Amino acid sequence: MSGAWPTGRSRESCYGAAGAEGQNMGFGSKLVFDMDIWNAVAVCGDKRLQAKFKLSMNVIERTLTLYGCEEVAFSFNGGKDSTVLLHLLRAGYAVAESQLASRGCAEEVRSKSQHRIRTIYFESPDVFPEIDTFTLDTAKAYDLELELIRLDFKSGLVELQKKRPMRAVFLGTRSGDPNAVGQEQFSPSSAGWPAFMRVNPILDWSYRDVWAFLLACKVPYCSLYDQGYTSIGSIHDTVPNVALCTSGANSTEDPASEKIYRPAYMLRDGRLERAGRVKNFSSVKSNRSRDGLATNGDINGQSGKNGLFAAAVLVVGDEILRGEVDDTLGAHLSKELHSIGWTVARRAVLPNNIDAISEEVEHRASDCDLVLMTGGVGTFHCDVTLAGVAKAFGARLAPDEELEEDLRRLYGENCPGDENKMAQLPEGITELLNHKNAAVPVIRCKNVYVLSAVTTSDLALQWNCLLEQAEKKDLFHAQQPFTSVRFRTSLPEVELARPLARTNSEFPDLTIGCYRESRQFQLNKGADRNEGQLIISIVGKDPSRVNAAAKTLALAFPEEVFSEIRS
Repeated sequence: MSGAWPTGRSRESCYGAAGAEGQNMGFGSKLVFDMDIWNAVAVCGDKRLQAKFKLSMNVIERTLTLYGCEEVAFSFNGGKDSTVLLHLLRAGYAVAESQLASRGCAEEVRSKSQHRIRTIYFESPDVFPEIDTFTLDTAKAYDLELELIRLDFKSGLVELQKKRPMRAVFLGTRSGDPNAVGQEQFSPSSAGWPAFMRVNPILDWSYRDVWAFLLACKVPYCSLYDQGYTSIGSIHDTVPNVALCTSGANSTEDPASEKIYRPAYMLRDGRLERAGRVKNFSSVKSNRSRDGLATNGDINGQSGKNGLFAAAVLVVGDEILRGEVDDTLGAHLSKELHSIGWTVARRAVLPNNIDAISEEVEHRASDCDLVLMTGGVGTFHCDVTLAGVAKAFGARLAPDEELEEDLRRLYGENCPGDENKMAQLPEGITELLNHKNAAVPVIRCKNVYVLSAVTTSDLALQWNCLLEQAEKKDLFHAQQPFTSVRFRTSLPEVELARPLARTNSEFPDLTIGCYRESRQFQLNKGADRNEGQLIISIVGKDPSRVNAAAKTLALAFPEEVFSEIRS
């Protein structure tokens, strides 16, 4: 149905790449049928997404049962989160209709049950034109009952409640959003606002979950997400996310115009989702391609081959999973990576199981720039780390003469030649990183580095040797270091929670966290969880931003409440 598309513009200019592909399947004729959302999630193979989908559908079903289709509305803003919610609602309404039909209702009753989704859209001159276009065309394509509001959010709701009351409103709020503090899946509207139930079906969804759903269902989304935007506000405070920048400028006349950004679904660290939302950035409207994090900080740094410096640490060992041994090696590698300016996006302990190792390595090798592995490397039957790595890359294990010779020098005649498991390496993808100070080389398979150390002292030696080799071979480099401020306080958690959440929303480019000092010691002594002191940490790449966040938080309390920890 070509009439569903804006004239004079290409489909790709309004819709993301996944949506453009879907358009060839007939978006104007309901690209993905309502029940097909269920099928797409069922066959995607993503168990995490399937679990989130099931919980969200339960929330939608409860809402429709409690309030009925006539007294609920959906607040749509054209962003990725509300796009997810739209298709969840379509799936929910489809189930409600099918259940009604299966009860053998009369034809005239069934015809009355075909409800269009009542949708509210707040128009604004500050909205990106791509958002406007996408929203209006989506409403037409899916036959939404669209109500355009040209007032602010609160005033618009007041007017709507006068004309056609709503008992519940579906919102695409997620727990990481600034306005999500204190909200649950069902939360009454705040005091002073029109009375209705706020329903948040995707409250516990992550950035990764959102994109997993959109891509699995192959539904259209706004094209801005293919241009490096990851969280879209107004044209005055939103720029492409620098963490997705893949190339620098080649032009001295207009450097900004030369930058190329990856699509939003390729952002590897969901914590950076709002890093493209900039405050007090007056020139954003006229310079939408400008690097908005020049003054806003960047947790991953701003140099390197692709601008992304995210690492994964994978430790193999059943004994760690059973709690018999602490994960000291993984903790050590995390600290070392942080010390050279890398973000640890994932740290996991895996069983001695080839399939489990293979699946994790396959995901992390594609999601992260660097994967460090330790444990499960040796001659025992349970040492299957390298077999898992080989399977992840579709390679076979084969004897490596160079490593066999190294091991023979190390172990003498106890090293059994071709039968030595330690010398069986993934064929065709392996490089040995030898160093004069290390008895055994680090094994490199593409961007996966396997260290054979079993103690922290041996691991420290191997890590230092790896850093030297990596620098020499131009494999990976230390990045701009992190800077941090830490406070110690005796305040209870309930007094800290809201000010800490507000500071975190104001400084989305920083990592702001809180943990209890010597927690294990307190538990061993039987102390109450609210006793003892809390440590607040503020971490980022830009010292001025870190200091500004620390000052903002400190000013929210009396002077004597915090004591800074000097390291």
